[in-house]
Amino acid sequence: MANNLNKLRNIGIAAHIDAGKTTLTERILFYTGRSHKIGEVHDGNATMDWMIQEQERGITITSAATTCFWKDNVINIIDTPGHVDFTVEVERSLRVLDGMIAVFCAVAGVQPQSETVWRQAVKYKVPRLAFVNKMDRTGANFDRVVAMIRDNLSSNPVVVDYPIGAESDFVGYVDLIKNKAFYFDGDKGEIINEGDIPNDMLDRVETLRSILIECVAEADENLLTTYLENGTLDAEDIIKGLRIRVLAGEVIPVFCGSAFKNKGVQSLLDAVVDFLPSPIDVGTIKATFKDSSDVIALKPDSKETFSALAFKIMTDPFVGKLTYLRVYSGQLDAGSYVYNTVSDTKERVGRIMQMHANTREELKVAKAGDIVAVIGLKNTRTGDTLAAENQTFMLENIEFPEPVIFVAIEPKTKSDQEKLSKSLEKLSDEDPTFSYSTDQETGQTIISGMGELHLEVIVDRLLREFGVDANIGQPQVAYKESISKAAEGEGKFIKQTGGRGQYGHVILDVVPLERGQGFVFENKVVGGSIPREYIPSVEKGVKNLFVSGVVAGYPVVDVKVVVKDGSFHNVDSSDIAFQIAASYAVKEAFKSANPLILQPIMDVQVEVPENYMGDVIGDLNSRKGKIEKMSDNNQGNKEIEAKVPLGDMFGYATALRSFTQGRGIYTMQFFGYSEVSKQLYKELTEKSSKEKE
Repeated sequence: MANNLNKLRNIGIAAHIDAGKTTLTERILFYTGRSHKIGEVHDGNATMDWMIQEQERGITITSAATTCFWKDNVINIIDTPGHVDFTVEVERSLRVLDGMIAVFCAVAGVQPQSETVWRQAVKYKVPRLAFVNKMDRTGANFDRVVAMIRDNLSSNPVVVDYPIGAESDFVGYVDLIKNKAFYFDGDKGEIINEGDIPNDMLDRVETLRSILIECVAEADENLLTTYLENGTLDAEDIIKGLRIRVLAGEVIPVFCGSAFKNKGVQSLLDAVVDFLPSPIDVGTIKATFKDSSDVIALKPDSKETFSALAFKIMTDPFVGKLTYLRVYSGQLDAGSYVYNTVSDTKERVGRIMQMHANTREELKVAKAGDIVAVIGLKNTRTGDTLAAENQTFMLENIEFPEPVIFVAIEPKTKSDQEKLSKSLEKLSDEDPTFSYSTDQETGQTIISGMGELHLEVIVDRLLREFGVDANIGQPQVAYKESISKAAEGEGKFIKQTGGRGQYGHVILDVVPLERGQGFVFENKVVGGSIPREYIPSVEKGVKNLFVSGVVAGYPVVDVKVVVKDGSFHNVDSSDIAFQIAASYAVKEAFKSANPLILQPIMDVQVEVPENYMGDVIGDLNSRKGKIEKMSDNNQGNKEIEAKVPLGDMFGYATALRSFTQGRGIYTMQFFGYSEVSKQLYKELTEKSSKEKE
């Protein structure tokens, strides 16, 4: 690990699926001497894609961490997935990283998931470099990709390496900082020769270099003065000024290459060191004390109070539960105790590991700035803060989207039942966007996730990794219930038996909230008509009902419940009586509140050759899709954007393949919830009534 924090870089590699992130990471490991053989995704032997599910599908599913060295600098790298179903891996990685390389395909440019990871990087204020990959591919167009970064991502890209040639003629690049041309040689691109800038590129290079220098001159007054006096800046000044502007998030330096053909990676590594921040550049991290709103500023210094964020949990078949930590301040010793300020538990750190994908190297100590994995933490979950034993501050947590799709899973035997519950607990620890529950009425286990591929991978892991034999149901949509107007309800639960009876009486209002507001409970009882000790029972009764649904068995969201009156009995009133009365009151109120069922709406982007466009649009319309935009891309294909209910998108991959002869591709991500049609509302409520009979 780095003793000098200025020489440490914590970076992520993120992009749309199939832009070449893992291939780029493999080359970085090779050129930095971390691995001595280049692994390939298509051969299933990439170092970072170590899960069997990744090797079979040729995609990254889980983010993998590694450490390598470049010119006396330590670079911690996290290679993240590009598929939208696994976007949580990008979210939690960017939360703890200091810089990012955004990879773009030179042919496709800015794609839907590129925009998603970009928004995540903006959210966490992570400085970025852009690497235009696949410059050797037919249709590669560097200038178009730069324009797309500017227009589609509302960013300020500035070209640093400009390609010499494209497609099969891609032979090198012009370094605009040094104003020199470099050409690739050797089987593995390890030889880079300096040469002349081609004559037909001189004007273009001069224009781009002027843009770069003018951009850099704005970094500070000294550089501006030098530029105005001399009309130019030397290479050292350009690097200094560009670094200032990148760290401020004002510009995105753009580089080019072909990771698969081993071209342009060394220059990108130089750029990571020159332009992306060290923990010192990131500066102090703010944490808030649990019992007050006071804020503490934690310096990236090993002598400071210890603080770390758990950003990923992983189950390792050999060592058990691995907790990935980013240490922000202080140091962590193997065998020491730490305090989890979120769960209020003391944890013992057994061993500290430096990870290289799924292999480990043991460390005695982890210091500020380090990203490590720890063995021995039992009560720590993703997003928890770990601190020195006498501290109560919390670092900013990580927010995760809610699952939108679920399937029922039934173990085949009693021993599978026991294995299933343990396995599901481990998987939900690993992945905060995966959850499981038991349907109280059917007794079935329900697993929920972000998409069909997400659940397919989870089920595959249950069968293979955890050895659970189970039957899997059809995917179901995570519908929600809500209301569209305020209404009053009254509920009484009076039961007289031989001895002590039951008495609860509640009058309440239900009020619709804006989408995304969740559940709000308010007590407006005055005069003690419901004693204070029974108010929590009323709230519990409402919450229990809202979990199982009022009209069709789906969770209730975006509703405020205001308790305003009721009555009690000195002898017969009880917690359970008020819980039941509250649920009766809510059911009564819902009848007059115009109840709704909400469905997840997906943002669907389809890319197809023009002659299939009519079929695709017709099919999306038949799935109740709303076409929002149609545009051309530079491959002669049409891009169609639509908002479509998730319930109508099952089996879409197969359908699209069949009527485009395998030439159509699509991406889909959650957009929001909206009201279902009257017909679907009727179907869902009738189905719920039949199941209850």
